[in-house]
Amino acid sequence: MKKIYLILTLLLFSVCCFSQSRYVSQTTKKIVYTRDGGICQCCGSSSSLEYDHIVPFSCGGSSNPSNIQLLCRKCNRSKSNSCYCKVHDKKVGSNCCDGKTNNRSATTSTQCGGTTKKGKRCKKMTTNTSGRCHLH
Repeated sequence: MKKIYLILTLLLFSVCCFSQSRYVSQTTKKIVYTRDGGICQCCGSSSSLEYDHIVPFSCGGSSNPSNIQLLCRKCNRSKSNSCYCKVHDKKVGSNCCDGKTNNRSATTSTQCGGTTKKGKRCKKMTTNTSGRCHLH
């Protein structure tokens, strides 16, 4: 009898946590694929497509169709946890620092004052008093 209660408790717990996961359902994938026309929303590529959270999951973004977009692997990897595709220097999402506070802290962030290897201004956000991210 205890095993049944344990199994039911674990099942109920997993269902509750499942709704707050980064998992993108098949229904959501179909909706997003149709809406986005089967192409990357940054560069227009139709190969190696991935489902990307516009507002990153780590910043409280949901897995609803309104927060999911298609990006090719290259654009999605360069976007990472920000809102810019670094390959095409194009805004393709929102991040925690776009006027929203994330769930982890209420500190304000500023754009890093450092420069990249290409001589452009770093797009990472930082809360350091020095005004530089961990890379600079």
